[in-house]
Amino acid sequence: MPRIAPAEPPYEPSIAAELERIMPPGVPPLVLFRTMARSPRVFAKMFAGGLIDKGPLSLRQREIVIDRTTARLGCEYEWGVHVTIFADRAGLSAEQVASTVAGTADARCWAPDEQALLALVDDLVDRRGISDATWVSLTAHFDDAQIL
Repeated sequence: MPRIAPAEPPYEPSIAAELERIMPPGVPPLVLFRTMARSPRVFAKMFAGGLIDKGPLSLRQREIVIDRTTARLGCEYEWGVHVTIFADRAGLSAEQVASTVAGTADARCWAPDEQALLALVDDLVDRRGISDATWVSLTAHFDDAQIL
């Protein structure tokens, strides 16, 4: 049993609106978001920080980065949530989903821009920095606004 029970509907109007904005249609709010909703102040601060915005990458690119990052850092729950909810929507094949866990950044199942994103994640996890080769690859596929 959780120490803090997740909020249940009906939610406060501002929380309901934010949950509707961030969750795909027909998908119930994640337990994490519902737990944060128990404190409207904390919930508002979490979303006011811009951590949940869509950003300059496509859904597919964003999910590749999230899936690889969570896989490499051993965040099984978060990886599973993203794969379950977003893999089909992002057009990720079963081979690609498996590759986020056990594949190399240059695996043939990925397009060159996707390989660059995977290499970025691997560099940050392994080296806590970005190698020159990875940077050259990134800048060949993405402009500055997408990289920032």
